[in-house]
Amino acid sequence: MIWAVCAVNPNHFDDWLLENVLVFIAVIAIASTHAYFPFSRISYFLIFVFLSLHAVGAHYTYSEVPYREWLQQLGFDINLDGRNHFDRVIHFGYGLLLAYPIREVFIRIASVRGFWGYFLPLDLTMSTSMLYELIEWVAAEIFGGDLGMAFLGTQGDIWDAHKDMALASAGALTAMLVTAIINYSTQRDFAEEWIDSLRVKKKKPLGESAI
Repeated sequence: MIWAVCAVNPNHFDDWLLENVLVFIAVIAIASTHAYFPFSRISYFLIFVFLSLHAVGAHYTYSEVPYREWLQQLGFDINLDGRNHFDRVIHFGYGLLLAYPIREVFIRIASVRGFWGYFLPLDLTMSTSMLYELIEWVAAEIFGGDLGMAFLGTQGDIWDAHKDMALASAGALTAMLVTAIINYSTQRDFAEEWIDSLRVKKKKPLGESAI
């Protein structure tokens, strides 16, 4: 419903369509795999929040989201550096909100435990953030002009891609630290599982064919 509302009269239809390509793919993938891999309610909620925020950003175009006006109506007058920082919030939210569902995939499919159950979600979030920046670059090169710049959304910052990746990484790190702290306080064998996950299981080299 939120997506449908935000799909009505977007500020820049071409950019809105481009911003939603990955959303269409993600939603189809989640829906088509639901029968044999339903996520937990927490993961679904986190995905819902992220996609809702993204729908708002795509409707206005990230660099034009009027969040300052919304904050002023609530009594907050935030005057930063003149840049629209909504995209920064979403990149941080990407890591903060999606690292947990990614962790669930690793645990339930790859059966990762201990250290790897926290590191691999962080690692995948960081790598997919990097991949998205490459997609933005390629799209900007292909489409060019105003559409390319709107999708790229650098707003004149030459370090925009680096900052976006850093924020996504910080969000994922925050999510994994919070998850680890909660598990540490509730899971009796947390330390033992963590140590065992870092222990060498096969001391002899496997050889090239086995690897």
